[in-house]
Amino acid sequence: MSIVMLQPVIALVMWTFIMWLWMYVTRLPAIQKMKLKMDPHVPPRDLMNQLPATVRWKADNYNHLFEMPTLFYAVALSLAMLGDATSWSVNLAWTYVVLRVIHSLFQSTVNKIEVRFSIFALSSIVLFALTVRAAIAVF
Repeated sequence: MSIVMLQPVIALVMWTFIMWLWMYVTRLPAIQKMKLKMDPHVPPRDLMNQLPATVRWKADNYNHLFEMPTLFYAVALSLAMLGDATSWSVNLAWTYVVLRVIHSLFQSTVNKIEVRFSIFALSSIVLFALTVRAAIAVF
């Protein structure tokens, strides 16, 4: 088992909790300020769409951290179990985490879609490279 390969995994999990906290620190005051009623008969999306976009961006990003990063977790954990602690794999994993943090910060503050997509695309390429390394190790 490669402990060094687990470090970027735990870092991204920690980042997800930071985004979770940021989401609620901005969302709850906005809900109170707007006096939104949480009605179980109204779809949550309809309620959340009433919030300012800058508040929703944090929640959108939090949700995004449960999409492609789930593949990262699977691949990085597989490489860790295989004992892969090569500089290539570890650097790719950390690069992916750094790009996801940049993506989160950008989406949660500026949210210019063209730039955000470029960050996402770059992180996906890094994740693909990490996946290829895992595939070579397994097959």
